[in-house]
Amino acid sequence: MIPVLYEDNHLLAVEKPANMPVQGDSSGDEDLLTLLKGYIKEKYHKPGEVYLGLVHRLDRPVGGVMVFARTSKAASRLSAQFSSHGAVKTYLAVAEGSAPGGELEGFILKDEATGSSALVPENIPGAKAARLSYAPIAYRRGRTLIRVILHTGRHHQIRVQLSGAGHPLWGDQRYNKNARPGQQIALWACSLEIEHPTLHTRLRFTSAPSGGVWKDFSDILPAAAQGIDIAYIDHNIIAAVKPRGLQTAAADGEGDSLEARLSAAYGEAYPAHRLDVNTEGLVLFARSREALSALTDAIERRTIRKFYRCTVKGCPEKKEATLTAYCVKDEDNSYVRVYDHPVRGGREMITGYRVISSRGDKSVLEAELITGRTHQIRAHLAHIGCPILGDDKYGDREFNRANKKYAQALRAVRVELHFPKGSMLDYLEGKVIEAQ
Repeated sequence: MIPVLYEDNHLLAVEKPANMPVQGDSSGDEDLLTLLKGYIKEKYHKPGEVYLGLVHRLDRPVGGVMVFARTSKAASRLSAQFSSHGAVKTYLAVAEGSAPGGELEGFILKDEATGSSALVPENIPGAKAARLSYAPIAYRRGRTLIRVILHTGRHHQIRVQLSGAGHPLWGDQRYNKNARPGQQIALWACSLEIEHPTLHTRLRFTSAPSGGVWKDFSDILPAAAQGIDIAYIDHNIIAAVKPRGLQTAAADGEGDSLEARLSAAYGEAYPAHRLDVNTEGLVLFARSREALSALTDAIERRTIRKFYRCTVKGCPEKKEATLTAYCVKDEDNSYVRVYDHPVRGGREMITGYRVISSRGDKSVLEAELITGRTHQIRAHLAHIGCPILGDDKYGDREFNRANKKYAQALRAVRVELHFPKGSMLDYLEGKVIEAQ
């Protein structure tokens, strides 16, 4: 049975098995489209021919998320999303060597006689522009787990462009000269984001690969399929890298959250602290209530040190310092006011920093969050005249516009863990976890 990820009157999202053709071909092998039509016919007792619209494809050896349209109206609207890149397709792959990540651009020409494609010069007749972005997630046993986002949809695009960049996919019989017969290509459609054709809500479907070479990354694959990188994981804690724009906890508001994605991947996952929605980087999660208590206790005792990297306007007078101030939160406006002296209702705020580099009108700092107040680093650095680049709330908007930076340049990059002897987490004493 084909795993069904989502189903309603307009859509059917499934997990395509590897090595199954999407639709019937000359091989005569069982194909996904025919199987799914049979599934709908049986489940809903449909008489006659069942309609199921094919709006995108996956190569035969590739498995993962696919969506089909159950009405002609849905097919038309979904096809428009795929052709206009309104649908976001994300893949996981295992590439040979240490793949650095970046953006790959070029031109691809399909050879209709052989069914293969190749990178060619722009002026070759029939060549089509191809562009993708990819990022390394983890490097193990001489191979890199990467996340790939397609910006165009050319024939064998990921396989051809990664091979052309010197990092062919593991097990790719066509484009990896080191692949051995019988190896399964390590390419998987892990996530597909679309707009529902009638409800106009955003939907995201995910699927994680398993077995074969994927076993080398089995601990982090469930999160990787959810678009989350894992810096460290064991039976008690997860150190996850939160993307910018995603809220940390489900309780922070409606919509998607890092907590929800990790819970979907691993079961229980409880955030031990927070990052602002527009701040990216490391967040510690507990995998049980007991582990959460141990993490929370360490944070309250300030034995877990949290470090951030940021770009600011100007340069602080001192190259390294520990700042103390007092903050009052304006709940109505979600804004923090900072004072140099104690004030009524104020809470002590302590921030450490050191200047890493300074050039022109900008500096790169490492900041340590010693206390954990709302918007602390952003508000505190702005208070001393060094607002974070791209920060629209506490920053200098003219400076941000001049630098064409509209997302705050703040990232949680490192945690140093310290636990007392006897804590259930004392095996992590002294451990340093860093985000890539």
